[in-house]
Amino acid sequence: MTHSTPAPRRSSRLGLAAAALVAGGAMALAGPVAAQAHVSAAASSTAAGSYTVVSFSVPHGCEASPTEVVTITMPESVPSVTPTVNPNWNVEKQFGDSADPSRVTAVVYTAIDEPLAADLRDVFELSFRVPDDAEGESLEFPTVQTCTEGTAEWVGDDVPAFTVTAATGDAHGHGGSETEAHADDDTHSEDANGDAEAAAPSTASDDTLARVLGGGGLALGAGALGVSLWSARRRATA
Repeated sequence: MTHSTPAPRRSSRLGLAAAALVAGGAMALAGPVAAQAHVSAAASSTAAGSYTVVSFSVPHGCEASPTEVVTITMPESVPSVTPTVNPNWNVEKQFGDSADPSRVTAVVYTAIDEPLAADLRDVFELSFRVPDDAEGESLEFPTVQTCTEGTAEWVGDDVPAFTVTAATGDAHGHGGSETEAHADDDTHSEDANGDAEAAAPSTASDDTLARVLGGGGLALGAGALGVSLWSARRRATA
């Protein structure tokens, strides 16, 4: 009787182990990609008390469904916000804080003509001032994508957020806000006025010098003419 050997069984086990390793490696590589494929927030300045522009990137739809509405909820510590116009979307501020009716609680972008395709991305920018006393805190912006079919809620561990850093002493930061722009305009105006005032005395001095030189030239010319006439008369008499 011929006895079978365990070699085929060992080979089968090795094959299964290899397949498991390959699958595990594929999942490990795919993990970071999946973790990054959510709505994120990138701030131009994170310093406390600075003006910033936060860009919210929407990289995909709800599975294969396009995005029709993007709702960004504002932190309670941020009372006002200036949304950037996006030509493909209508933008609306929502107010609903009973304690502070003037506070913007959320910013809603709604697609104008066609929703954002599931395989395309878009960016929404909000400008505001980072709270003065929020150093070390995480400013969170719960965001909801409303798609043609279904929704995607970016909350909890996936919430778009950034950590506030120490104040830099520059109240305007690098956010490029309207307040910063006005401040720059005022500074430029003051510089221009200062330059004009500084230039005024120099201009006046130049005018005075020109008049003196002009008067001197006329006097010399009159003197020369008188000498010429006197010489002519003297020759005629002689």
